[in-house]
Amino acid sequence: MRVLILAENEFEDLELFYPLYRLREEGLEVKVASSSLEVRVGKKGYQVRPDLTYEDVKVEDYAGLVIPGGKSPERVRINERAVEIVKDFLELGKPVAAICHGPQLLISAMAVKGRRMTSWIGIRDDLIAAGALYEDRPVVVDGNVITSRMPDDLPYFCGELIKILKRY
Repeated sequence: MRVLILAENEFEDLELFYPLYRLREEGLEVKVASSSLEVRVGKKGYQVRPDLTYEDVKVEDYAGLVIPGGKSPERVRINERAVEIVKDFLELGKPVAAICHGPQLLISAMAVKGRRMTSWIGIRDDLIAAGALYEDRPVVVDGNVITSRMPDDLPYFCGELIKILKRY
């Protein structure tokens, strides 16, 4: 089973690497996609080399999607293909896990209206304005969408994602 992570520069380091390694511990293959194959650098300086570009992503090859936070989602969401990827995962009912600022991508995919969600407090109003039902909790699961607020929530975030992937 494969899981995809979308990332651009200034991702929140823990929010990319914690799920990446946690999912690998579960025996899943994890790939990172970006707008190019150039090394991406997190806010704290950790680096990741993307495995593929957004253009090369075939959603049917993946069981789930992870969207880490930081400033990366702001950069990912301006790429039309990346937004299409999110929409495709959602339309296929595959798990989509977004943490911190990650739900910005769900806003761009027009996928938050009426959905229970959480996020970093800095984008709470954006989610509410887009129609989300905001909950200030470590993790919120609404159907196939998993959201969390911040790095402290990663154990809950990954736990719920793994639970859903095991049912997939």
